[in-house]
Formats: sequence, C-alpha cells, structure tokens
Amino acid sequence: MAKVDEPAPGVSKEEERSEEAAEASAELAVSPELVAGSVSEYLRASFARIRAGDTGILPVVGGLLLVSIIFQSLNSHFLTAANLVNLLLQAAVFSVLAMGEVYALLLGEIDLSIGFVGIGIGGTVLVELLKPSGADWPWWAAIAVALLACALIGLLQGSIITRIGLPSFVVTLAGLLFWQGVMLKILGNGGSILISDPIVIDIASGNLTPLASWIVVLVIVGLFGVMTWRRDARRRAAGLVAPPPGLTAAKIVGVLIGGVALVLLCNADRGRLVPIRGVPWVVLVVFGVLALWTFVLGRTRFGRYIYAIGGNAEAARRAGVNLARIRTLAFMLCSLTAGIAGVIYVSRLRSISTSVDGGTLVLYAVAAAVIGGTSLFGGRGKAVHGVLGGIVIAAIDNGMGLLGFDASTKYMVTAIVLLAAVTIDAVARRGRVAGR
Repeated sequence: MAKVDEPAPGVSKEEERSEEAAEASAELAVSPELVAGSVSEYLRASFARIRAGDTGILPVVGGLLLVSIIFQSLNSHFLTAANLVNLLLQAAVFSVLAMGEVYALLLGEIDLSIGFVGIGIGGTVLVELLKPSGADWPWWAAIAVALLACALIGLLQGSIITRIGLPSFVVTLAGLLFWQGVMLKILGNGGSILISDPIVIDIASGNLTPLASWIVVLVIVGLFGVMTWRRDARRRAAGLVAPPPGLTAAKIVGVLIGGVALVLLCNADRGRLVPIRGVPWVVLVVFGVLALWTFVLGRTRFGRYIYAIGGNAEAARRAGVNLARIRTLAFMLCSLTAGIAGVIYVSRLRSISTSVDGGTLVLYAVAAAVIGGTSLFGGRGKAVHGVLGGIVIAAIDNGMGLLGFDASTKYMVTAIVLLAAVTIDAVARRGRVAGR
C-alpha cells in the first residue's frame, strides 16, 4: 500500500496548507529574474505571474500593436518613417509628464497640478529668463532655474500633503488653479512670448547627424550591456540572486536590436523640401529621464521605500521608513520631471502662451501612466510605463489626426482606452489577491 504523507509532528494540515499558500504567494511576489536559474525557468515563472494577474507591460504592448494595425489599415501613411518619428516627438511631453506622475501614483496618490507647474510655471520661467529684452540668461542657467522652481513647488505641495495631512487630490487641484493664475499674471491675459535661443529650440527640433546617431546609440547600448553583464556576474559570483546568463544576454541583444531599429528609422529621409535625417535630440532626453528614474526606483533605497509605502504604508512605517520625507521627495521629483516636460514643450512650440491647457495635459499624463501599466492603487509601476503610455496616447492622437477626426472624437476614444486600462488593472489586482 502506498504510504500517505502525514504532516510533521505538531503541525496541523491547515497550517501546512497555509505555509504552501504563503510559499506560492512569495514566488509570485518575487521577480522571475531573481528566482529563475535558467531561461526556461524564467519563462515558467513569468507565465505563472501572468496567470496570477501580473501582466506587466503586455496589455500596453498589445494595445500599441493593435492601434498600429488599425490605423495602418485605415491610412497607409501611419507606419511611414516620417510619421513614426513625428509620433515620437508628439509623445515626448506626454511620456515625461507621465514618468513624473508615476512617482505620485506609486504612493497611491495623485498630482493634478503638474500640467501648470511644469508647462505653465516651468515654461514661463524659462522663456522669461531667455528673453533678449529681459534677463537674457544663458540657456543652461535658464533651464536650471526653471527646473529648480518646479522642484520647489513640488516640495511645497508635498510638505502640505504630508505635514498637514491634507488629501493630495485637494492640494494639487488647488495647485492647478493657483499656478494657472500665476502663469496668467506673469504673461498677461492673451499673452505669448517667443524664444529665439537656438540651443533650446534644438532640444525638440534638432537632430543628430546620421553618423552621430549611430555612434551615440551604439555607445549607449554598449554601456548598458557592459553594466548589465558586470552587475549580474558580480551577483552570481557573490552567491546572490541574479538572472541566468542566457537571460542577461537576451536582454542586451534585445536592447541592441531596438537601438539599431531606432537609428534606421530616424536616419531615413523624412523631409519634404529639404532632407531631414538623424535621431531627434528630444528622444535622447526622454531616454535619459527614463534611465535616471529607472535607476532611482529600481536600484536605490529611496525607490524601494516608495514601493513599500505604496504597497502597505503602515508596514513601511513600522519598518522604520520616514513616510513624510519619502512622500514629500516623491512629489518634488514629480514636479521636477514636469519641469523637464515644460522645457520640451517650450522648445517644440518655440514659445509659451496663456493658451496652455495644463488641465488636459495632466489628465493625459495620468492616463498615459495607467495605460502603460502603473496601478492607481499604489505599489506597482515603473518609469517605462509612462513612456509606453505616452506613445499610446500620441499614437491615438496622431492616427486620428491622419484620418481627419476632430478633437471631440479623440477625447472620447482616449477615454475609452483609459477606462479599458483601469479595468485591466482592477481585474489583474483582484486576480493577484485571489492567487495569494
């Protein structure tokens, strides 16, 4: 007869089942890169997480492919090199704003003011300092002061939220109205200021040469490959958890393929009257912000504290995390990132005016972050989600513009996409809870 397994002495069947459930939950909570010893094990762990509701960036990638197929079938110009590069330029402001909003969403909070803080105040300060008839500052100093002004505003609003205990929705909604008023006061009703500084204009309008594009992208990919391989190799040598070598190599090859595809796309002639080739400078700016915030959120103690607070604030407090300080710094970084978006906005339009629609921009930022995969419930999200979501928002706007749809239709379609993304997030969250 087969012998029936019995629980260890002193351990009930209920406790044994609870331990098994806890072990299964722990496996789902840890990244597959950390628990897998080979690529096959990584794939199995990834499929387990997907079945448990943690779909990662799969929905937004699938949605982006679907949007591309639909618009290309309706208008053959959508997937042309010229339009795709233009789409990346359109997505730059949305993506950078969304990366800033990710900091608030990770805490389970929201910042409704970043549209007028970053674009309105940041852009206005930049343009005022660059005016030849005004301060006439050098471009780098004007940008630094504009970003500093945005960071201080974020620090102020974050302090009000954390020290007084007011809801972030109310504080940042008041900030939206207040900073819009400040912008109108500086510019005057109906006012507009042009910029002529060639370096600032080139941020969103300039391009690298084709040769420089290859050099810069290959250097970036090379640095990423060396740093990634050495980091994982050191962890494996020290006996720490690390992705299997095959997965590390696959990641580096994937980044190389993406870099080569980007350069080939941007080096195609997309000019009408004169040849235009090369990777736009603004693409490198977006990638730079992405790399910096990915490092901060994924490789620093501050980033781990943000995830801890968003996942369970009370547990983080009991573990010794200074909730007020981390939350305040998160709102400061949110506004600082919005200031970078303001620089890009001013550079592309070559001006700032009272017609800035900061309310719509912040709603697009929240939509982009959520569509990209950041959870509205806190504790789950990455900087790359803001970039992917920004591209989706820009693709919808771009594709419907090519088809001749008006603004009202664009808003309605974007709202439907946002609702679908939030629904997926809510269903996935219930699946993760049930799986654990």
